[in-house]
Amino acid sequence: MLTARQQQVLDFLEAEQQRHGMMPSTREIQEHFGFASQTAAVNHLRTLARKGVIKRFAGKARAIALTSVRGRGNVVDIPIYGQIPAGLPADTEQEQAGTVTIDAATSGLGKKTRAFALQVRGDSMIDAHIVEGDTVILEFREPRSGDIVAALIDGETTLKRFLKKGARPFLKAENARYPDFIPARELIVQGVMVALVRRQPRIVSSSSVVIGVWGYALTAILRG
Repeated sequence: MLTARQQQVLDFLEAEQQRHGMMPSTREIQEHFGFASQTAAVNHLRTLARKGVIKRFAGKARAIALTSVRGRGNVVDIPIYGQIPAGLPADTEQEQAGTVTIDAATSGLGKKTRAFALQVRGDSMIDAHIVEGDTVILEFREPRSGDIVAALIDGETTLKRFLKKGARPFLKAENARYPDFIPARELIVQGVMVALVRRQPRIVSSSSVVIGVWGYALTAILRG
């Protein structure tokens, strides 16, 4: 059983995840409840995890997942598996770093669709309006020429556009400063991008003081 304060913290986590698609930071929890320090917020999260109503992922910011959520409607939780380079391919390990919650209808994903999310690092996809800090939602399915994909090319992972020249596939950056990436040995598509979540500022006026507040926008990728 939760105390009144613990229930308030849990309700805040749920509301923020549904509103923005991501969990609040411990500093945001501290500021919302007026705690004297972030330690109080961390202690509440530890207690909620111990009581089984949330799951925490050690060493990751905002890495919290709700084990049950009321009144979710048509939303899905997508696991975030770390970062992906939108630049030169790099060797990256896949480990879960929390979840992002998105509207299934807007993204085009069904609740049983196998999908995952990655946080973008780099600038090779800026002409496709994908920038560093974005979170891309990817579906496990076969790619079509022109899809943006997370791919393993010669053992290293990257986010690029998947194209074919004749029968031979290759990866193309959306930034003229980067070359095409042609596999020497193998090209394995790990997921096809279907949506993008972007953290963006909105301006709020409170007590005659204008402050910046970070929100999130979901962009779905239209399928042909």
